[in-house]
Amino acid sequence: MFIRTERLFLRPAWAEDAPAVAAQIADWDVVRNLARAPWPYTLAHAAAFCSGTVLAAGESAFLIFGRTDGDPQLIGAIGFGPVRDGRDIELGYWLGRAHWGRGYAVEAGRAVLHLAFDGLRHDRVIAGHFVDNPASGKVLKRLGFVPTGEVGVRPCKAQGRAIPSVEYALCRNQWAHDYRAAA
Repeated sequence: MFIRTERLFLRPAWAEDAPAVAAQIADWDVVRNLARAPWPYTLAHAAAFCSGTVLAAGESAFLIFGRTDGDPQLIGAIGFGPVRDGRDIELGYWLGRAHWGRGYAVEAGRAVLHLAFDGLRHDRVIAGHFVDNPASGKVLKRLGFVPTGEVGVRPCKAQGRAIPSVEYALCRNQWAHDYRAAA
């Protein structure tokens, strides 16, 4: 599946994307905020990600490319997958450091939420961020997520420890209301 937005192009990863993925994510300031990415992040890790072998059943992942006059430029990745109870799906994303603060995460997030709610008809999407990454919380709030009031504990593979995580949720009815109001 391919998704176009005003500035972005989202598509599944291909094997030839591995060097660009490794170049963007192999940055401690990126990986330290992700639950499942190892450190150091190598080309082999990127190749496994691009081949889909690290995705669990039911997960969807898209690479985020900036639309340019030339070849698209890899910015990051975004996706979702089922959570343990099977009722909800969880949104996750990362951007290369050079692309922070430009609204790309929100733009890609809106596109993926549109797919999750209107295309796949999920009722609720959850997300979270480590407590020391408030910028991700700002992205989630701009997407319409609401804090649940819970602080969970999530493992961080790169840091080798569990880290407190602020939890959020977004229901389809609220998203549809906000989405239509903004249109």
